[in-house]
Amino acid sequence: MNNIRGNQKIVKDIGFTLLSEGKTIRIKANGYSMYPCIKPGSLILIEPISGKGMPVPGEIIAIRRENGLVVHRLIKIIIRNGVTTFIARGDSNAFADNPAGSEKIAGRITGAEATGENPVPADIRINTKPNYIYNRLRVIGLLLWKKIKQF
Repeated sequence: MNNIRGNQKIVKDIGFTLLSEGKTIRIKANGYSMYPCIKPGSLILIEPISGKGMPVPGEIIAIRRENGLVVHRLIKIIIRNGVTTFIARGDSNAFADNPAGSEKIAGRITGAEATGENPVPADIRINTKPNYIYNRLRVIGLLLWKKIKQF
């Protein structure tokens, strides 16, 4: 078990290093926070923020967290006393994330690829008004359906 966590940390550190060196990385999405825009199993491309300047509200960004990257939609940028803070939210999340400073923004999502697990590529277009309640209800329904199918 320790070896698995050690390997995950190494992979996470390599991803952060590649992004900080200006390289684009490709990762597999998991979880439902960005459903239906990004479905579990989608391959997403993350490029460093420095490539095209500051992200704009509606773009999907990757935020550094202790356990890796979180990919959510940027909903607000706050600039106070010269300090920039970003607020993001998953398209099907009930609440916004905690504010993140510029140093926590790892990159922006620039592309998506279909996989055998998820043959529909992610929809990464800028969206300033996701339907959070509807998306959340869809996820709850989908997860309930999956549980029912297991029986």
